[in-house]
Amino acid sequence: MTPFAIAGIQMNVSAVHSNIPAMQLKLDILMSIYPWVQMVMFSELCAFGPLTANAQELPGPAEQSFQAMAAKHKIWLIPGSIYERVGDKIYNTSSVIDPTGQVVGRYRKMFPFLPYEEGVSPGEDFLLFDVPNAGRFGLSICYDSWFPETSRTLTVRGAEILLIPSLTPSIDRDIELSIARANAALNQCYIFNINGLQAGGVGRSIVCEPRGSVVHQSYSGEEYIPVEVDFERVRRGRESGLLGLGQMLKSFRDRKVDFNIYRSDTDLAYLNSLGQLTKPQRPKIETDL
Repeated sequence: MTPFAIAGIQMNVSAVHSNIPAMQLKLDILMSIYPWVQMVMFSELCAFGPLTANAQELPGPAEQSFQAMAAKHKIWLIPGSIYERVGDKIYNTSSVIDPTGQVVGRYRKMFPFLPYEEGVSPGEDFLLFDVPNAGRFGLSICYDSWFPETSRTLTVRGAEILLIPSLTPSIDRDIELSIARANAALNQCYIFNINGLQAGGVGRSIVCEPRGSVVHQSYSGEEYIPVEVDFERVRRGRESGLLGLGQMLKSFRDRKVDFNIYRSDTDLAYLNSLGQLTKPQRPKIETDL
Protein backbone atom coordinates (compact mmCIF):
# COMPACT_ATOMS: atom_id res chain seq x y z
CA MET A 1 0.00 0.00 0.00
CA THR A 2 1.21 3.50 -0.87
CA PRO A 3 -0.97 5.77 1.32
CA PHE A 4 -1.23 9.52 0.90
CA ALA A 5 -3.56 11.87 2.77
CA ILE A 6 -5.46 14.62 0.94
CA ALA A 7 -7.99 16.99 2.48
CA GLY A 8 -10.49 19.20 0.73
CA ILE A 9 -11.86 22.28 2.48
CA GLN A 10 -15.45 23.20 1.65
CA MET A 11 -15.97 26.72 2.99
CA ASN A 12 -18.05 29.87 2.68
CA VAL A 13 -16.79 32.21 -0.03
CA SER A 14 -17.47 35.95 -0.20
CA ALA A 15 -17.45 38.01 -3.39
CA VAL A 16 -17.07 41.35 -1.57
CA HIS A 17 -13.84 40.86 0.37
CA SER A 18 -10.75 38.69 0.41
CA ASN A 19 -11.25 35.18 1.76
CA ILE A 20 -7.54 34.55 2.30
CA PRO A 21 -7.63 35.20 6.08
CA ALA A 22 -10.50 32.70 6.40
CA MET A 23 -8.57 30.20 4.28
CA GLN A 24 -5.56 30.58 6.58
CA LEU A 25 -7.75 29.99 9.64
CA LYS A 26 -9.46 26.97 8.09
CA LEU A 27 -6.10 25.48 7.17
CA ASP A 28 -4.71 26.04 10.67
CA ILE A 29 -7.72 24.29 12.20
CA LEU A 30 -7.59 21.44 9.71
CA MET A 31 -3.92 20.76 10.36
CA SER A 32 -4.47 20.92 14.11
CA ILE A 33 -7.16 18.23 13.90
CA TYR A 34 -5.55 16.16 11.13
CA PRO A 35 -1.76 16.63 11.33
CA TRP A 36 -1.29 13.55 9.12
CA VAL A 37 -2.70 15.31 6.04
CA GLN A 38 -0.10 15.83 3.30
CA MET A 39 -2.04 17.82 0.69
CA VAL A 40 -4.88 20.34 0.99
CA MET A 41 -7.10 21.81 -1.71
CA PHE A 42 -9.70 24.57 -1.70
CA SER A 43 -12.52 25.30 -4.16
CA GLU A 44 -12.40 27.27 -7.39
CA LEU A 45 -12.01 31.07 -6.98
CA CYS A 46 -12.05 30.60 -3.20
CA ALA A 47 -9.67 33.47 -2.45
CA PHE A 48 -11.64 36.36 -3.96
CA GLY A 49 -14.90 34.96 -5.28
CA PRO A 50 -16.27 34.82 -8.83
CA LEU A 51 -15.80 38.44 -9.96
CA THR A 52 -13.19 39.18 -12.63
CA ALA A 53 -12.80 42.66 -11.13
CA ASN A 54 -10.72 40.94 -8.43
CA ALA A 55 -8.19 39.58 -10.94
CA GLN A 56 -4.61 39.43 -9.63
CA GLU A 57 -1.17 39.18 -11.20
CA LEU A 58 0.85 35.99 -10.74
CA PRO A 59 3.23 35.83 -9.03
CA GLY A 60 1.80 38.32 -6.56
CA PRO A 61 0.75 38.93 -2.94
CA ALA A 62 -2.12 36.43 -2.97
CA GLU A 63 0.06 33.60 -4.19
CA GLN A 64 2.75 34.60 -1.69
CA SER A 65 0.19 34.15 1.10
CA PHE A 66 -0.54 30.65 -0.18
CA GLN A 67 3.18 29.86 -0.34
CA ALA A 68 3.56 30.88 3.30
CA MET A 69 0.59 28.69 4.27
CA ALA A 70 2.09 25.65 2.54
CA ALA A 71 5.54 26.20 4.06
CA LYS A 72 4.10 26.74 7.55
CA HIS A 73 2.38 23.36 7.56
CA LYS A 74 4.83 21.58 5.22
CA ILE A 75 2.05 20.44 2.91
CA TRP A 76 1.25 20.40 -0.77
CA LEU A 77 -1.35 23.14 -1.33
CA ILE A 78 -3.81 23.74 -4.16
CA PRO A 79 -5.50 26.99 -3.06
CA GLY A 80 -8.43 26.66 -5.45
CA SER A 81 -7.94 29.26 -8.16
CA ILE A 82 -7.97 32.99 -8.72
CA TYR A 83 -8.59 35.18 -11.73
CA GLU A 84 -5.17 35.97 -13.14
CA ARG A 85 -4.62 39.18 -15.11
CA VAL A 86 -2.06 39.00 -17.92
CA GLY A 87 -2.06 42.23 -19.92
CA ASP A 88 -5.56 42.62 -21.32
CA LYS A 89 -6.45 38.96 -20.71
CA ILE A 90 -7.90 37.21 -17.67
CA TYR A 91 -7.44 33.52 -16.90
CA ASN A 92 -8.90 31.27 -14.21
CA THR A 93 -5.66 29.97 -12.73
CA SER A 94 -4.76 27.44 -10.06
CA SER A 95 -1.32 27.23 -8.43
CA VAL A 96 0.35 24.08 -7.12
CA ILE A 97 2.64 24.76 -4.16
CA ASP A 98 5.00 22.23 -2.58
CA PRO A 99 5.78 21.77 1.15
CA THR A 100 8.71 24.20 0.97
CA GLY A 101 6.43 26.96 -0.33
CA GLN A 102 7.66 26.81 -3.91
CA VAL A 103 5.22 27.12 -6.83
CA VAL A 104 5.77 24.02 -8.95
CA GLY A 105 3.14 24.84 -11.56
CA ARG A 106 0.16 26.93 -12.58
CA TYR A 107 -2.83 25.67 -14.52
CA ARG A 108 -5.17 27.89 -16.55
CA LYS A 109 -8.70 26.56 -16.94
CA MET A 110 -9.11 25.23 -20.49
CA PHE A 111 -12.88 25.52 -20.62
CA PRO A 112 -14.15 28.72 -18.95
CA PHE A 113 -17.87 28.37 -18.28
CA LEU A 114 -18.90 30.39 -21.29
CA PRO A 115 -21.02 32.33 -21.92
CA TYR A 116 -21.41 32.84 -18.16
CA GLU A 117 -17.71 33.20 -17.27
CA GLU A 118 -17.62 36.21 -19.55
CA GLY A 119 -14.28 37.79 -20.41
CA VAL A 120 -12.18 34.82 -19.28
CA SER A 121 -9.68 33.39 -21.76
CA PRO A 122 -9.00 29.65 -22.03
CA GLY A 123 -5.67 28.11 -21.12
CA GLU A 124 -3.91 25.74 -23.48
CA ASP A 125 -1.57 23.59 -21.37
CA PHE A 126 -2.23 20.57 -19.18
CA LEU A 127 -0.63 20.34 -15.76
CA LEU A 128 0.69 17.18 -14.13
CA PHE A 129 3.00 17.00 -11.15
CA ASP A 130 4.65 14.23 -9.16
CA VAL A 131 4.76 13.90 -5.39
CA PRO A 132 7.94 11.98 -4.50
CA ASN A 133 7.37 8.51 -3.08
CA ALA A 134 3.63 8.83 -3.75
CA GLY A 135 2.31 9.29 -7.29
CA ARG A 136 1.27 11.55 -10.14
CA PHE A 137 -1.46 14.17 -9.99
CA GLY A 138 -3.41 15.99 -12.70
CA LEU A 139 -5.19 19.30 -12.24
CA SER A 140 -8.40 20.54 -13.86
CA ILE A 141 -10.89 23.24 -12.88
CA CYS A 142 -14.67 22.75 -12.64
CA TYR A 143 -16.18 22.90 -16.18
CA ASP A 144 -13.09 21.17 -17.60
CA SER A 145 -14.44 17.94 -16.14
CA TRP A 146 -17.46 18.09 -18.48
CA PHE A 147 -15.09 17.43 -21.38
CA PRO A 148 -13.83 13.83 -21.17
CA GLU A 149 -10.82 14.72 -23.29
CA THR A 150 -9.29 16.64 -20.38
CA SER A 151 -9.46 13.77 -17.87
CA ARG A 152 -8.40 11.20 -20.45
CA THR A 153 -5.38 13.27 -21.51
CA LEU A 154 -4.21 13.60 -17.91
CA THR A 155 -4.60 9.90 -17.16
CA VAL A 156 -2.98 8.82 -20.43
CA ARG A 157 -0.01 10.87 -19.25
CA GLY A 158 0.04 8.99 -15.97
CA ALA A 159 -2.19 10.95 -13.58
CA GLU A 160 -3.46 8.70 -10.79
CA ILE A 161 -5.42 11.36 -8.91
CA LEU A 162 -7.38 14.19 -10.53
CA LEU A 163 -7.79 17.35 -8.45
CA ILE A 164 -10.75 19.49 -9.53
CA PRO A 165 -11.51 22.69 -7.60
CA SER A 166 -15.04 23.75 -8.54
CA LEU A 167 -17.49 26.61 -8.22
CA THR A 168 -20.95 25.29 -8.99
CA PRO A 169 -23.86 27.30 -7.56
CA SER A 170 -26.47 25.89 -9.93
CA ILE A 171 -29.01 23.10 -10.36
CA ASP A 172 -26.63 21.03 -12.49
CA ARG A 173 -24.54 19.95 -9.48
CA ASP A 174 -26.28 16.55 -9.47
CA ILE A 175 -25.07 15.98 -13.02
CA GLU A 176 -21.57 17.08 -12.05
CA LEU A 177 -21.49 14.48 -9.28
CA SER A 178 -22.42 11.80 -11.81
CA ILE A 179 -19.64 13.03 -14.10
CA ALA A 180 -17.13 12.75 -11.26
CA ARG A 181 -18.09 9.14 -10.62
CA ALA A 182 -18.02 8.30 -14.32
CA ASN A 183 -14.64 9.94 -14.88
CA ALA A 184 -13.18 8.07 -11.89
CA ALA A 185 -14.32 4.75 -13.34
CA LEU A 186 -13.48 5.51 -16.97
CA ASN A 187 -9.97 6.62 -16.07
CA GLN A 188 -9.45 4.29 -13.08
CA CYS A 189 -8.31 7.11 -10.81
CA TYR A 190 -9.25 9.00 -7.66
CA ILE A 191 -11.13 12.25 -8.16
CA PHE A 192 -11.34 15.10 -5.64
CA ASN A 193 -13.98 17.60 -6.76
CA ILE A 194 -14.15 20.31 -4.07
CA ASN A 195 -16.94 22.88 -4.37
CA GLY A 196 -17.42 26.08 -2.37
CA LEU A 197 -20.37 27.64 -0.54
CA GLN A 198 -22.35 30.91 -0.79
CA ALA A 199 -20.67 32.92 -3.59
CA GLY A 200 -18.47 29.85 -4.07
CA GLY A 201 -21.21 27.33 -4.86
CA VAL A 202 -23.71 24.94 -3.29
CA GLY A 203 -21.13 22.67 -1.69
CA ARG A 204 -21.74 18.93 -2.13
CA SER A 205 -18.06 18.21 -2.71
CA ILE A 206 -17.26 14.65 -3.75
CA VAL A 207 -14.35 12.22 -3.56
CA CYS A 208 -14.44 9.13 -5.79
CA GLU A 209 -12.18 6.09 -5.95
CA PRO A 210 -10.87 4.24 -9.05
CA ARG A 211 -13.96 2.02 -9.39
CA GLY A 212 -16.30 5.01 -9.50
CA SER A 213 -17.61 4.51 -5.97
CA VAL A 214 -18.14 7.50 -3.69
CA VAL A 215 -15.63 7.71 -0.85
CA HIS A 216 -17.29 10.81 0.57
CA GLN A 217 -19.95 13.30 -0.48
CA SER A 218 -20.51 16.48 1.48
CA TYR A 219 -23.71 18.34 2.18
CA SER A 220 -24.13 22.12 1.98
CA GLY A 221 -22.26 23.21 5.09
CA GLU A 222 -18.65 24.00 5.83
CA GLU A 223 -16.62 20.83 6.08
CA TYR A 224 -13.14 19.34 6.23
CA ILE A 225 -12.74 16.32 3.98
CA PRO A 226 -9.59 14.31 4.85
CA VAL A 227 -9.18 11.13 2.81
CA GLU A 228 -6.29 8.69 2.68
CA VAL A 229 -5.81 7.40 -0.86
CA ASP A 230 -3.91 4.31 -1.98
CA PHE A 231 -1.86 4.59 -5.16
CA GLU A 232 -1.41 0.83 -5.31
CA ARG A 233 -5.17 0.51 -5.70
CA VAL A 234 -4.98 2.68 -8.81
CA ARG A 235 -2.05 0.75 -10.24
CA ARG A 236 -3.54 -2.66 -9.50
CA GLY A 237 -6.87 -1.66 -11.04
CA ARG A 238 -5.23 -0.42 -14.20
CA GLU A 239 -3.31 -3.66 -14.46
CA SER A 240 -6.12 -6.12 -13.72
CA GLY A 241 -9.19 -4.11 -14.76
CA LEU A 242 -12.06 -2.37 -13.01
CA LEU A 243 -13.61 -5.03 -10.75
CA GLY A 244 -11.34 -7.46 -12.58
CA LEU A 245 -13.11 -6.61 -15.85
CA GLY A 246 -12.66 -3.62 -18.16
CA GLN A 247 -9.08 -2.45 -18.75
CA MET A 248 -9.99 0.88 -20.35
CA LEU A 249 -6.59 2.54 -20.48
CA LYS A 250 -5.00 -0.51 -22.11
CA SER A 251 -7.83 -0.71 -24.64
CA PHE A 252 -7.44 2.99 -25.40
CA ARG A 253 -3.70 2.43 -25.89
CA ASP A 254 -4.31 -0.48 -28.27
CA ARG A 255 -7.11 1.16 -30.28
CA LYS A 256 -7.13 0.92 -34.07
CA VAL A 257 -9.34 3.93 -34.67
CA ASP A 258 -8.03 7.46 -35.24
CA PHE A 259 -10.46 9.93 -33.67
CA ASN A 260 -10.35 12.44 -36.50
CA ILE A 261 -13.01 14.71 -35.00
CA TYR A 262 -10.08 16.60 -33.48
CA ARG A 263 -8.35 17.31 -36.77
CA SER A 264 -8.33 20.84 -38.15
CA ASP A 265 -10.00 19.71 -41.38
CA THR A 266 -12.97 18.09 -39.61
CA ASP A 267 -16.38 18.92 -41.03
CA LEU A 268 -18.00 21.17 -38.41
CA ALA A 269 -21.23 21.79 -40.31
CA TYR A 270 -23.40 20.22 -37.63
CA LEU A 271 -21.66 21.98 -34.72
CA ASN A 272 -21.83 25.28 -36.59
CA SER A 273 -25.58 24.77 -37.05
CA LEU A 274 -26.06 25.00 -33.27
CA GLY A 275 -25.65 28.78 -33.27
CA GLN A 276 -23.51 31.14 -31.23
CA LEU A 277 -22.23 30.44 -27.73
CA THR A 278 -24.49 32.95 -25.95
CA LYS A 279 -26.88 32.96 -23.02
CA PRO A 280 -30.38 31.68 -23.88
CA GLN A 281 -32.98 34.44 -24.15
CA ARG A 282 -36.71 34.55 -23.53
CA PRO A 283 -38.66 33.18 -26.47
CA LYS A 284 -40.55 35.74 -28.54
CA ILE A 285 -44.27 35.07 -28.38
CA GLU A 286 -46.41 36.50 -31.13
CA THR A 287 -49.82 37.81 -30.11
CA ASP A 288 -52.75 39.37 -31.92
CA LEU A 289 -52.65 42.44 -29.68
